[in-house]
Amino acid sequence: MKVLTIAALIFFAGFVTAQQIGDYAPDKPPIVFPSNSWGADIMFGEGGFGLGTFYRLALSKNISGVIDFSISETKDEREIEYYDPYFGTTFTPYKVNRSFLMPVNFGAQYRLFDGVLTENLRPYIMAGAGPTFVVTTPYEEEFFSSFKYAKIHYAAGGYIGFGAYFGESTSNLVGINVRYFYTHLFGGGIENLVGDFRKDFGQFFISLNIGIMY
Repeated sequence: MKVLTIAALIFFAGFVTAQQIGDYAPDKPPIVFPSNSWGADIMFGEGGFGLGTFYRLALSKNISGVIDFSISETKDEREIEYYDPYFGTTFTPYKVNRSFLMPVNFGAQYRLFDGVLTENLRPYIMAGAGPTFVVTTPYEEEFFSSFKYAKIHYAAGGYIGFGAYFGESTSNLVGINVRYFYTHLFGGGIENLVGDFRKDFGQFFISLNIGIMY
């Protein structure tokens, strides 16, 4: 019994001492991140590789407004690419046009778990919408020379997604996000495969975000 009493006294004394040390030790001041950030998106999606740029403005501690623009290829989900071992080239049967998406989106980000997670990990959900330009080039032409025959189509689109920023730097911005883009074309749609005109389609993208804060 005496041993338990002594042990309890030692634990209580240690707890009180720790509390006193905690009272004397100053808390780490909260990190204040700059309101503005600008950077680039490196995108990997179902249709291929893409590049983008973004501007982000903090409207409050947890809400930010975002404007972004990107260029990426979009493919019909039924496209099958074959490799020709004789010529060392790839080809897609029945393909008529290559298609490239160029959306301009206006959106918002909402930070999650503020006060629960450290500033080193800042997850968020996001959504955006805006006009989309779709450029098509004839598949029968060589990739770069085909752009002189390019046609532009007009569409509306948007995305929803989630992501996170990493690190406690107040000058460099590094993050990653996953977004689902949806596009609706006006007019007759785009012909990727013979006789098949696409007017509504969507695709997922994983984006690496690299930027600066100021």
